[in-house]
Amino acid sequence: MALNQALSGIKGAQSDLNVIANNIANANTAGFKGSRAEFADIYAVTGINLSATAVGSGTRLTSVAQQFAQGDIQTTGNSLDLAISGNGFFVVNTGNGYAYTRAGAFHQDPAGNVVTQDNDKLQVYPYSSVSNGFDTSTLTNLNLVTAQSSAKPSTAVVVSSNLPADATVPTLTFDPTNPATFNQSTTFTVYDSLGSSHQATAYYVKTDTNTWNVNLYVDGHAAGTQNLGFDASGALAAPGNGIASFAAVDYGNGANPQTLSINFAKTTQYGTGYAAGTISQDGYTAGALSSIDIDNAGIVTANYSNGQSSKIGQLAMANFQNLQGLRQLGSASWMSSTDSGTAVMGTAASGQYGTIQSGALEESNTSDTTQQLVNMIQAQRNYQANAQVLSTDNTLASTLFNAVSR
Repeated sequence: MALNQALSGIKGAQSDLNVIANNIANANTAGFKGSRAEFADIYAVTGINLSATAVGSGTRLTSVAQQFAQGDIQTTGNSLDLAISGNGFFVVNTGNGYAYTRAGAFHQDPAGNVVTQDNDKLQVYPYSSVSNGFDTSTLTNLNLVTAQSSAKPSTAVVVSSNLPADATVPTLTFDPTNPATFNQSTTFTVYDSLGSSHQATAYYVKTDTNTWNVNLYVDGHAAGTQNLGFDASGALAAPGNGIASFAAVDYGNGANPQTLSINFAKTTQYGTGYAAGTISQDGYTAGALSSIDIDNAGIVTANYSNGQSSKIGQLAMANFQNLQGLRQLGSASWMSSTDSGTAVMGTAASGQYGTIQSGALEESNTSDTTQQLVNMIQAQRNYQANAQVLSTDNTLASTLFNAVSR
């Protein structure tokens, strides 16, 4: 019996060493979770009951229990490197279903999808512009190629300037090519529906006390004339809402004809000199993706070369009632099983889910190998002790056989 007991001990120590060796081998694997060999003793049970003097029959490996303790967070500077601080898993689409991982070393594939090293696609809740929120009822691939910013034509311009109250009325008919026919001018950029830029110029012509004409030209195309009137305190009196609307301009480049409205509500007429002030407009050109921001709640925001930004989606998070029941797939990823229960879905920084850190990776929770080395020494001693039992039992058996044979 001692031979079998010692043999089971050797097998157990060997299994323990295998688990420890795997933990050490993956000390640099991002998102890796170490395991622990768990054992149980063996007793031969009779049909009636177990004898009070029965000797155990050795040991057996009952399970290799995964240890889901948090690994250290290491910054990388890569915006697509993601780490979870706290509970939860990233959700990825393998093509045959969903898998779950904490290994956040993602990158972009040729199709623009954000994927793992095994090309599993990272899942997000899509953004809905209708509800101005995220649709948590569906999952979709995080794709960056489609994240482009379309052009927006300029429609509204805001001008904040001062026209000199003591300006003289020009004696000549207005001509944009002759500075003697207007008092002041200001130029600003506008964008058409294709995102092409155009130079717009507003020419100010004083017509009488406290009254001015504004003549608008865009790329040399006349857009009409509007009147401005001021009260005795220098504030704008007409138009009443401060908004002057001009005629549409057709550039002939395939863009829609452009109609501009200029808000002069902040324009004044004081006795000081002309001040161009500030000019702002609401259009912009088309923009290419320049960077990605992911906040601690997993909201993915695309930043574009035209200065605009938009939300793409929010990273989906999953958790389980029984983490020990998850089935390992390799590459620091898991799949659900009947033991783990179905995935409980949610978002980062809410409820039971941890926060997400962009530009960082979660290291293996076996990266500090000190404990693993101590465990290895203990497993080695167990192996040697059981081997010694084998040797001793073999010596006893040899002595017995020799005595019988004499």
